[in-house]
Amino acid sequence: MPSINEAIKQATAELKPYGILALDLRLLAMHDEGYKEQMDVLINKDKEMHHYALFLEQIERLKKEEPVEYIINQADFLGHHLYVDPSVLIPRSETEELVAKVTEKIGDYYDPRNYLVCADIGTGSGAIAIALKDAFPNWLMCASDLSPAALNVAKKNFASTGAQVDVYEGDGLKPFIDARLNLDIIVTNPPYILSKADAQLSVRNYEPATALWLDKENSLYEAIFRDYKAVKRGTLYMAFEISPDLVDYLIALMKRYLSDCEYEFVADLNGLTRFLFIYLK
Repeated sequence: MPSINEAIKQATAELKPYGILALDLRLLAMHDEGYKEQMDVLINKDKEMHHYALFLEQIERLKKEEPVEYIINQADFLGHHLYVDPSVLIPRSETEELVAKVTEKIGDYYDPRNYLVCADIGTGSGAIAIALKDAFPNWLMCASDLSPAALNVAKKNFASTGAQVDVYEGDGLKPFIDARLNLDIIVTNPPYILSKADAQLSVRNYEPATALWLDKENSLYEAIFRDYKAVKRGTLYMAFEISPDLVDYLIALMKRYLSDCEYEFVADLNGLTRFLFIYLK
């Protein structure tokens, strides 16, 4: 059997035409060899790769543009190793930024040490709910999704991380309305891609369509704006991940449905308008 370093070098050369990153190969090696962090792969690079046959099988899956996170059923999000499969989106850095922005901005409107009720709508892997519960353990954290399969993934991650999160199945705000639950905060990363041509092939072919493509005639944004009064007990803070080309669309929706509100569009680290924050008095 080759060493870990030899196997990765050989795979890197073989996968160069496919644009596969060395990072992905280290993630495979980390998972296959039972290491916890990528640094462990570098430290043990001269050791024999015990699961070389499995590594070779996974390389063939990479050639078909299958995301490495689905191959190893793991994605990293703000310090957590979360279980993922094709029923949920792979958590990305933009969503980490969304969580960071919420933690920065929420103190402008609430004392975050208080008991606040926060809903992560369309939770998928549960990443947002877990990260916010980490930051604000006093909050009652709720998570919902229309997909039972996605909720099973979220429940698995809530259990593995020890996050205390109440789970609801349903579309938009309906499960919270049905439960007569009042919310202080809504956070969501809804479907927002308008054109399939804008997405990478690996995204189009492997990630769940219901979590990707925006139907402007039936959007989660509009559903939340339309129904928010049914869950609003006092003030309400809402945080959305968005696509930069949705600004005019969202402004029109806010004018149609919202009253007495403050809103702010915020750019991500790449300078793209990626977040919308709304405060309803």
